[in-house]
Order: sequence, then structure tokens, then C-alpha cells
Amino acid sequence: MKTSKHLKPFFILALTIVLASCKSDKNTESVKVVSVNPDYFIADNIIGKITQETVELDGTPTLCYVFKTNSRPSEHQMGPWCPRHIDDAKEKGGIWFEDGKVYDVDGHFIAELAEFYKDDEWKVFREDGSVKYTATQEECEGAAKPDVDEAYQNYCVECLPKYYKDQVTTYTIPVTPVYTNNEKRFRVGAIGVAFNGVNFDPPAPTEAILAAHTIAPLDDHGGHVNPHGGYHYHAATGFTKEVNQADVHAPMLGYAIDGFGIYALLDANENQPTDLDDCGGHEDETRGYHYHAGEPGGNQVIKCLNGVAGNARVQE
Repeated sequence: MKTSKHLKPFFILALTIVLASCKSDKNTESVKVVSVNPDYFIADNIIGKITQETVELDGTPTLCYVFKTNSRPSEHQMGPWCPRHIDDAKEKGGIWFEDGKVYDVDGHFIAELAEFYKDDEWKVFREDGSVKYTATQEECEGAAKPDVDEAYQNYCVECLPKYYKDQVTTYTIPVTPVYTNNEKRFRVGAIGVAFNGVNFDPPAPTEAILAAHTIAPLDDHGGHVNPHGGYHYHAATGFTKEVNQADVHAPMLGYAIDGFGIYALLDANENQPTDLDDCGGHEDETRGYHYHAGEPGGNQVIKCLNGVAGNARVQE
């Protein structure tokens, strides 16, 4: 991205569009909460220090942790996303999800999109077998938006991290989460953050993506790049830092933007919890209320929030 002597406006990523809010019957005063542990974050991925500041959230002054990152994972490489030829093996591309299943975006998958979606308008490759993909920042930004430019319809969309290497994300998360009896669902912005400083996003807007006959694969680590948010995750696939638990409970992956922990789906015995609420959360004596990440093919890390939410701001 081109730099400027002047700071560009902040993009408020977190919690800007509330899709639904509904009450639960849970007694908020009886819910156990556990404070955020800032030591879980990878120090080398944090810009400066994690500080404490009092911030107004939902009209109430709230003590929060505030920290900045470049949204660059240290545990794994980013990409690949789009294969370059319909003969390419799965190692040359990322993954896609449909109906709860994960598919390798190899050359064969690209070649068979018309059959996969039962729509003859799909053709994301040329007569010579080369894949049509967004090869520049300009092309990326023409395709990675709700109203895809006509020139980039029937394209595989990939935006490279180097285009947005100067972006800085500032997270504000309550030190001690506050459980509410309102579930909040969101379409855009960070809904949580992994311990490497990369945000967990709400579901990718697959309806808009597919309507333009485009496909925007995730890499095998569950992430891809957005022009206004940088690299982010739509799935938890087991490649990021985990904090193992003393019991058989699933390991911890990060924090939701409301301060409640996010844990993997499967415990040490490969079992899923059976008592999750609509947001993917439940409570136990050790961890208090917390969330579990959904299946990688589900296009959502967590469905919604049950706590007073902080925010994430991206400065370009």
C-alpha cells in the first residue's frame, strides 16, 4: 500500500453492524467470569506494550487491555490461496467451505466450479488452463468488495499481505469480561483475536462472493487478506498458538473481543462439548464462561458474543 505523510482514517472493524440481538434466560449475576491473561499473547507479535486504559463500553467506563499488532502470524506462513493452473495440486492453493465441509482449492476444484455450483456461468480459467486470479493490488481491491468490478468477475480472489504491511490493528478488550443476557451477531469486524495478534472475523460474506462468480479461498491456516483488515482468520484449523489445559478440556486459542476465552472445538479425547449456547459458549468451574470455535467448514469461529464488547481499529 502506498504510504502518506498523513494518517488515513481509522476503519472501525469491530462491532459495526449488529445483525441480531436476542435475550437469553441465563442469570448474568450467576455466570462465572475469568479475567484476560495478557501473558498468553506472543510478545514478539505485539507492537510496544499491552497497556490498561479505562474506556467507555456500552455507556460504562470499563478497564480494558489495549494493544497493537501488525496482524502477521509467527507460527505459520500466509498463503497460498489461488492455484495458477487447473493442473495444480492442492499444495498450490488454499481451502474453501460449502455446506459445512472443507474443500481443497486445487486446479481440479477451480476447473469443476460450474459443476460444483450447478451454474454454467462459472469459468475461472482460460482456454490454456491458466487460472484467472487477482495478480496485483489494484485487481485485489477491485474484486475484494461487495460490488465486485465487472472486470474481475469469474476470478479467484487473493490479496497479498505485502500490499498492507504497514497496517496496524489496535485491540481494546475488557480486562474482566462482563456477561450480558443479549446475544449480539455481527457481519463485519474482528470478533476475537488469536494469541499471535491476528483477528478472528465473523463469517466471510460468501453469498456476495459467489454472486459475482468469484471465490476467495482461505489458506490452510484458515486465513486470507482483506484490504481494510489485513490478514485475518475465518476458521480455526490448529496452526496457531494454543494454551493447553491441565485437564482434558480443549486448548485455548485466543480471546473474543468481549474478553471471554475462545477454545478449540475438540478436547484431548477428541470429544465436542454438547451444551453450547447459540454463540458457541458454555461455562465450567475452571474457565468460567467461554466459547468454542466452530468446525473449520462452518465459516465461523464463533457465532456471536454474549459479553460487553471492546473493539478493533485498523489504521492504514
